[in-house]
Amino acid sequence: MSRLRAKQTASIHVPVVAVDANGADLGPAEVAAGATAAARLGVRVLLFGPASQFGDVGPGVEVIDAPLSIAKEANPAAAARAHPDSSIVRAAKAVASGDADALVSAGATGAALAAGLFNIKRDRGILRPALAAQVPVPGAPVTLLDVGANTEVRAEHLVQFAFMGAALATVVHGVAQPRVALLSVGEESTRGTQLVLDVHARLSAMDELRFVGNIEGHELTEGKADVVVTDGFTGNVALKVMEGVSSKMIAELRATATSSRRARAGGALMRPALRAFRDEISPETAGGAYLLGLRKIGVVGHGRFTRRGFEHAILLAARGVTGDVVGRTHGALERAGALRKPAAAMSGSATTVSAS
Repeated sequence: MSRLRAKQTASIHVPVVAVDANGADLGPAEVAAGATAAARLGVRVLLFGPASQFGDVGPGVEVIDAPLSIAKEANPAAAARAHPDSSIVRAAKAVASGDADALVSAGATGAALAAGLFNIKRDRGILRPALAAQVPVPGAPVTLLDVGANTEVRAEHLVQFAFMGAALATVVHGVAQPRVALLSVGEESTRGTQLVLDVHARLSAMDELRFVGNIEGHELTEGKADVVVTDGFTGNVALKVMEGVSSKMIAELRATATSSRRARAGGALMRPALRAFRDEISPETAGGAYLLGLRKIGVVGHGRFTRRGFEHAILLAARGVTGDVVGRTHGALERAGALRKPAAAMSGSATTVSAS
């Protein structure tokens, strides 16, 4: 190998992802299997959780025994402060210290948000972190945020979410000029709550953003926008409704394809196409939601994920690291003048931690 090639190879940084394995419905061993699969694709994983329950892990996965879980605590903020030895807090501390580049939670949204805020910290000028998820829409993926980090927001929060979502769509999903919309009860600029009206007016006046106005709920699946902004309560409900419909549709297709001898014969012919369709609309393929607004990237997976979903969550986090989602999001907000100025810190800017 030439000196130049050796130097280039040595400069390649392999993303290191800290994963909290507690909180998964199928248990820590399922998360460990997903971590092993992700490591085979070139990601290093620090796996936090009950080591005795992981089973065998492959090369590239380092196990850190951290059996204490706060995934089901009713008050995740208080639990994160009271239990610094819990798996999610230790994983967040690994990211904060630089031992890892990104955080992945196996489904505990509130705990991941609290641990991230207390340890990784908010990025400079960010008012609130937000959860951004790719909605499983065939042929027309859309990024929806917030989907659970903030149940109550102000207009300036949603303005920042718009820029954060646009930066994410560009960096991770390759959309050069993402169309950004505001979720409302009507397309007209005069429809919606006072909050929606205020945000619509602010975004309409910003040339740095390709704002396309309001969209209604049914238009989330019609490809009218690449990024859709709303508060965490509404976004969480909307996302879970769509995921529930997707899961039910897959189950019904499977049941129909096996309901008779003739259906089974037809189902065998359709299996490759149906499998591709299933993968396209499955939440596991998306890998969970990005936790934006911290100084390092985070991803929150679904507690009901299988190993395949956790593999995708870890790979999603790694893409956020290599694509510099945090830096490019900050840059977009700075260019738009949408960052909070240090002298203008507001007392009401504390995040409402959701346990969704």
